[in-house]
Amino acid sequence: MMTSAYLTQMNVPHNIVVEPDQVVDYQKAVKQRNLLTTVIPLDMSYKQKYDCCDQHGLTKSTGSGPARNFIWDHSVSEGHAYHWTMDDNIMFFCRLHQNKKIKVSSPAFWRAMEDFCLRYENLAMAGPHYAFFAPSRAKKAPFTLNTRVYSCNLIRNDVPFRWRGRYNEDTILSLDMLTAGWCTLQFNAFLQHKMQTQKMKGGNTDELYHGDKKAENEKYSKTGTIEKSQMLADLYPEYAEVIMRYGRVHHYVNYKVFKQPLKRKHGIKINADNNYGMKLLTKKELGL
Repeated sequence: MMTSAYLTQMNVPHNIVVEPDQVVDYQKAVKQRNLLTTVIPLDMSYKQKYDCCDQHGLTKSTGSGPARNFIWDHSVSEGHAYHWTMDDNIMFFCRLHQNKKIKVSSPAFWRAMEDFCLRYENLAMAGPHYAFFAPSRAKKAPFTLNTRVYSCNLIRNDVPFRWRGRYNEDTILSLDMLTAGWCTLQFNAFLQHKMQTQKMKGGNTDELYHGDKKAENEKYSKTGTIEKSQMLADLYPEYAEVIMRYGRVHHYVNYKVFKQPLKRKHGIKINADNNYGMKLLTKKELGL
C-alpha cells in the first residue's frame, strides 16, 4: 500500500478497490497504519465482462483493467466529472523545479494538475511522468502533449472509452483516445516515483510477468514481458513494435504522428498569480 501511505502523508483521503476476499485484510491494515483510505470491494462481474484482447479469457489473470473500469463507473455513479486511478506501488510524488526533484507534501500538487486539465475541452487524460525519466541533467518542458499516461491517470469521465487489454492497458487506452482525436498530456513539472515493473512481488508481477522465472543473474525475466509487448503491437501495428529496451523485451510506440492541439474552453480565464503555494526555495530551505 505504498501509494496509500504517501497520499496519507499528503493529507489526501482516497479509496482503494480490492477483491472481496481481501477487504477484511485491507481494512485491518488501514486501521493499523492510520491511513486516510476507504476500502471498496470490486464488483467481480467486471472481470467476467472485461475485454482482455486475447484468447486466454479468465484462464490467466486479467490484470488491473477490470478494477480500473469499476473505479471509472463508481466515479460516474457519484456524479464526478473526472477521476484519478493510481497503481499501488508509487513510493512518492515530487515537483520538478530548476532540475531539482523535490518531494511534495501538499495536496496542491493534485489541484494544480486538475485545474490545468479543466481548461481544455478536448483533453481526455493526463498524469505525472515517472521521476526516472526526468534526470537532473536534462531540461524538460512543463508537459508533453499527446503521449501515453502511465500508472497515475486523471481521466475525464464522459469520454467514450474504457480500459481494455490484459497487458499494457495504460498504453492501449492512451492510443484509443489519441486515434479518436482526443488529446492526452503527461506532466514533467509533476512527477511520480514508482517501483519498476517486475520489481515488487505479488499481484500482477507474479501472475502476469513472472510466469517464466528469471535466472539468478538476470535483472528481469527475459520472457516475462514478451506477450505484454506483442499484444500492443498486434492491436496497433501502425504505431507499436516489439524491441529490446532496458535489458528486457519491451515495446516502442511512435506518438509523434499525433498532432492534435489543445482547445481551451470558451471563457476560461487564467490567474497568472496563482502558483498553488509553489515558490522558488532557497538553498537553506532545500537543505543544501
